[in-house]
Amino acid sequence: MRFDALLHGVAGLGIHAADTPATSAPAEAGISFNLFWILVSAANFGFFILVLRAVALGPITKMLDERRARIEQGLRDASDATLAKSRAVEAADAALAEARREANAIRAAAERSASQARDEQVAALKAELDRMRQSAADEIEAARVSALASIRNEVAELAIGAATKVVGASMDGERQRALVGEFLDTHARSGN
Repeated sequence: MRFDALLHGVAGLGIHAADTPATSAPAEAGISFNLFWILVSAANFGFFILVLRAVALGPITKMLDERRARIEQGLRDASDATLAKSRAVEAADAALAEARREANAIRAAAERSASQARDEQVAALKAELDRMRQSAADEIEAARVSALASIRNEVAELAIGAATKVVGASMDGERQRALVGEFLDTHARSGN
């Protein structure tokens, strides 16, 4: 209110001074300077600057400062985000490399385990085949021995029967078998 009263007083003086004619100054042709109007104009210009600064420049400056602060904060945030992104990419690359190493280790362990299991199965199959071969060889040998014993008995009976007919005398069964056994053993040793 004080400023309004001052402005009203200055304006009143200006109107009063304009109404009173200047009697002491002769009418001159050309440019004249009135100190009062220069001071009034300077006061009006100062008042205009103060009002402009208070009404327009203050809020505009404040708005520009706030905008500058937001832009600077946005740039800092963008810089921080870029740094965080590069760190995240590095961490992801490191995690991916670690996962690849682990996957390779797991694959190598699985291959070793599969190779070991295959080797164990092959060894077990070989052992089973060797056992089956041995069993078959034992069965064949038993069958051969049984067949030889059977043939030996038949040959002994045939030889005894033939010798009995040829010699005409009869021998007892034990004696005949013992002779045939000796003959076959002698023949087997000389044939091999």
